[in-house]
Amino acid sequence: MFTGIIEEVGAILEASEGRLRIACDIVREGTRRGDSIAINGVDLTVVHIDGESLSFDCMPETYRRSNLGELGAGDPVNLERSLQPTSRLSGHIVRGVVEATGTLLSLTPESDAIIARYSAPPDILRHTVVKGPITVDGVSLTVIAKDDESFSVSLVQFTQQHTNVTRKKPGDTINLESDIIARYVDELLAETKRN
Repeated sequence: MFTGIIEEVGAILEASEGRLRIACDIVREGTRRGDSIAINGVDLTVVHIDGESLSFDCMPETYRRSNLGELGAGDPVNLERSLQPTSRLSGHIVRGVVEATGTLLSLTPESDAIIARYSAPPDILRHTVVKGPITVDGVSLTVIAKDDESFSVSLVQFTQQHTNVTRKKPGDTINLESDIIARYVDELLAETKRN
């Protein structure tokens, strides 16, 4: 489990079929083989650690559901270690299970903030509410607007400087994870109607 509060932006050193190797400093500290790390919001298991990087195996399903298969050497990725029972929950409950991908539509400056607008599939939008949480490439964000095909978030300066979200260009693919509480409520209500 994660919070969506990014600890570090790492850099892809190697992206081969079934394997990612990522240069990082902060996230490598205290990490052991077998630990979970969210990479652009995707929960992956550390399989190797060296003096500058962490390595992960990727299943075909991971590539189908996320933007990890599009990554190449030098690309920046958002990194977060898994939540410990003694940690504060600063963002929101993030599982690290990417449900779908979307597309960055625009980045519009607004004073010190940047309004990011993303297209998303209907299933994600169904579980997205204005002033509710959403995870974009592993970053915990608050939805400020929504229509039938997209949603918008306002990126504060800290998020702009400490994640990779403003390094993307319109048309780039992003990973999406909707609010798990909204999903559970929706499923429970649907099940009640079936019974």
